[in-house]
Amino acid sequence: MADLNSLQGLAAAGATEAAAPVHVQKLDAQGRAYATGKRKDAVARVWVKPGSGKITVNTKDFADYFARPVLQMVLQQPIVAAARDGQFDIVVTVAGGGLSGQAGAVRHGISRALTYYEPGLRSVLKKGGFLTRDSRTVERKKYGKAKARRSFQFSKR
Repeated sequence: MADLNSLQGLAAAGATEAAAPVHVQKLDAQGRAYATGKRKDAVARVWVKPGSGKITVNTKDFADYFARPVLQMVLQQPIVAAARDGQFDIVVTVAGGGLSGQAGAVRHGISRALTYYEPGLRSVLKKGGFLTRDSRTVERKKYGKAKARRSFQFSKR
């Protein structure tokens, strides 16, 4: 009987440990955090390391690569939300999709990399919705249709 109670106690303790995942810092040999961000057809590879706040996208300054101010703002949202402006150097390579999708992919990647570098920021970034992968993609074209859903024009005669 005592063995059964001790096993139940261990199972309850194990259940509480499994319910709350422990997030640990993930760094490479150079002290950088790496993450992949995705949005539509765009995929961004992001490296975050301590520095002066320089953001490089495909070997260009992010303001040169993303010329529209809205895209620049989207890119900086997780950094501003985490109150880490000017503390990290970020290097990004992004491919696929258009500029808007690429900006969203970079934002997702930066958010994930920041949580790997500083696990304490996870709650702030999660609350802002930056860690959720936006799953909306272009719907595929179906056979017998002009586009994904549009039918060919009907003619009675």
